[in-house]
Amino acid sequence: MHRPYTCAAGTKPHVPSPRGRGAGFIGLNFVRYLVAQEPGLHLVNLDALTYAGSLENLRDVEGEPGYSFVHVDICNRPLVEDLLRCHAIDTIVHFAAESHVDRSILGPAPFIQTNVVGTFNLLEATRLVWLVERTFEETAVRFHHVSTDEVYGSLAPDAPPCREDCRYAPNSPYAASKAASDHLVRAYAATYGLPVSITNCSNNYGPFQFPEKLVPLALLNGMEGQAIPLYGDGGQIRDWVYVEDHCAGILSVLK
Repeated sequence: MHRPYTCAAGTKPHVPSPRGRGAGFIGLNFVRYLVAQEPGLHLVNLDALTYAGSLENLRDVEGEPGYSFVHVDICNRPLVEDLLRCHAIDTIVHFAAESHVDRSILGPAPFIQTNVVGTFNLLEATRLVWLVERTFEETAVRFHHVSTDEVYGSLAPDAPPCREDCRYAPNSPYAASKAASDHLVRAYAATYGLPVSITNCSNNYGPFQFPEKLVPLALLNGMEGQAIPLYGDGGQIRDWVYVEDHCAGILSVLK
C-alpha cells in the first residue's frame, strides 16, 4: 500500500500501515494530475487517512516512478521534519484540512487541531529544515497553502467575486480555522522570509468526492429516489469549480 523510506543516516522511522482510508478529495486529484502532467517528478504523498477518502482512489498511481505514500498526521512534526530531510523536499502543497462546514458546527475541535495546529506544525518544520538548516537556497523552495473563499464570508447575489485583498469575515468554525491558517502562512512569510503562496478557491466538485458534500450527495439521493437536502432556506448561492481545473491552477501558481 505504500513504500517505507530509509533516511540517509540509515534509520527508518516508524510508518504505520494504512487501513484503506485516506488521501482527501482535492489532494488525491492533484496527485493524479501531477503524475499525468509531470512524469518523473519525485512526489511524496502525506495523509493521516481519516474518514473522507480511500487509497483505492490512488491505486493506479502507486507504481509510478518517484511516487510514494506515507501515512502520517501533519501534527507529528518530528516525522514531517524527517521526511523533508530524507526526501529533499523543496515544495509543499498543503491540502490537509477538515473541510465540512456542518461537521465544524457540530464539533469544531478537529478543525482547530488539523487546520490551525497542523498548519503551524508544517510551517515550523519547513522553517527549521529549509531556513535554519539551509538545505536549499531560499529561492528554490515554496510552501503553497490551499485555502478557501469561505474565509471571506458570504456574498450578496449581485456582489462581485472576492479578490485576494477582500476583508476576512469567516462565518463558521471551519472558515475561521482556515482564516487562521492563512494568517499563519502570511506571518511566516513576513516574519521569517518563508517563500509562500496562498490560493483561495471556491467549492470544488468532481471524481472521488466524499458523498457528504452537496453535489455527490444530491446525485446519489436522486438516483436512489431519496429527498435531496437543501442548505438553510434553499436561497444560498455557491460558486463552483471542477477539481481538475483547480489542480491546473495550483500547478500554474507553483510554476
